[in-house]
Amino acid sequence: MFRKILVANRAEIAIRIMRACRELGIATVAVHSSADRDAPHVRFAEEAVDIGQAAPRESYLNISNVIQAAKQTGAEAIHPGYGFLSENAEFAEAVAAAGLTFIGPPASAIRAMGDKAESKRTMRAAGVPTVPGAENLSGETEFIEAAERIGYPVLVKAAAGGGGKGMRVVRSAREMPEALESARRESQNAFGDDRLLLEKYIENAHHIEIQVFGDRHGHLVHLFERECSVQRRHQKIIEESPSPLLTPEIRERMGAAAVAAARAVGYFNAGTVEFIFDPRTADFYFLEMNTRLQVEHPVTEAVTGLDLAQWQIRVAAGEPFPYRQADLTQRGHAIECRLYAEDPAGGFLPSTGRILQFLEPRGPGIRVDSGIVTGSEVTRFYDPLLAKIIVYAEDRPAAIRRMRAALKETVLHGVTSNLDFLQAILARPEFAEGKIHTRWVETEFDWQPPEPPLEALLAAVLAGSALENRNPKIEHSVEPDPFSPWKSGSGFRIG
Repeated sequence: MFRKILVANRAEIAIRIMRACRELGIATVAVHSSADRDAPHVRFAEEAVDIGQAAPRESYLNISNVIQAAKQTGAEAIHPGYGFLSENAEFAEAVAAAGLTFIGPPASAIRAMGDKAESKRTMRAAGVPTVPGAENLSGETEFIEAAERIGYPVLVKAAAGGGGKGMRVVRSAREMPEALESARRESQNAFGDDRLLLEKYIENAHHIEIQVFGDRHGHLVHLFERECSVQRRHQKIIEESPSPLLTPEIRERMGAAAVAAARAVGYFNAGTVEFIFDPRTADFYFLEMNTRLQVEHPVTEAVTGLDLAQWQIRVAAGEPFPYRQADLTQRGHAIECRLYAEDPAGGFLPSTGRILQFLEPRGPGIRVDSGIVTGSEVTRFYDPLLAKIIVYAEDRPAAIRRMRAALKETVLHGVTSNLDFLQAILARPEFAEGKIHTRWVETEFDWQPPEPPLEALLAAVLAGSALENRNPKIEHSVEPDPFSPWKSGSGFRIG
């Protein structure tokens, strides 16, 4: 087993991985930009290294700086988390070339699945169903001709990258020129690659993904599905497991397809195969494979009882994964809500500022993976994800009730967030019935933010006043109970 691991990431996922290391008795190294020098993940690790300026390309995306930090601290392995360098094949190769272990899949698998056009060809060869489409198109005329063969509506999609960037729905030939221009521009800015492909756009589709896991000894299984259809701008907001739509027969077929997809590229460690599911026909199609740990992995951990972050580390160290497919079952129901610093009423634009107060929900069956504390700065440089609230219960209705209670208990002042928006979605009968599709938020959910009650405004003012008077030495101390009033210069402490 490794003695020391460098976590090449920030915020909640960095802390999540460090917790897994701590339980395994492994020392951790945090890396941080100049903007993150006082971030919670920096204080959580045993060591920390400044790797550059606030802009990600100068710090978290700087391969040489990350590897140098690992070498100077004596780390034996690097965990990339998700985002940043996690799906960068060159980074995985550079880690290996430096004599370190990359905690993730082989670089060849990352490269094979990183190109959307190439991965679709690989999946077709492996017998995995793919969305009807066309690749290697160049000019506007070729795209229009292909769209007419496929049938409108179609989806213009970046051939590289993911996360909803470089995607446009096109419903007629008249819309194609503008869609191509904006998708190319966004893809080039996000991934440095402006290649596009075309896919049939399935109306009212559901987004269902299968968690796969394999070891270095050729053993590969799936860990069931996650329903991820609650989205905005092609990005997920709420995830759950099991899916309320899948029958045991469809679940088995989809799981087998995911394992076949992973095996086709020689995969090991944690990965996720994403599918588009058409509830009208019960057909599903390969969308893409994320060659890393997913944001929503906690719901899989809840229903399977496995610690995926720990198993990532263990199989990277050479341990066999001991569970066969027949050993694995789903128990109960889990839901995850992503708490973002963004304005749902203003086009989901990110919000920046200082967190004046953040209180996490507590209680049976509630887990919070957060990257912020009271006093944290939310900047424009990074993803606005603040925390993930995860609940587990005996069945789906109980999990929905528990999540609604957990969100009601959550307190966040200082930045605009989607907290009320999440509550409103969970209260809708369409969510209870499992009928929300990937475009539901944008096309059918009419929502207006509620007026904040007077007590909430007063609490924000008091929290800001207390923050100005807090004692940093107390705030940064190692306190076993993060909710202790002695943890910060709160109103209790000032009094």
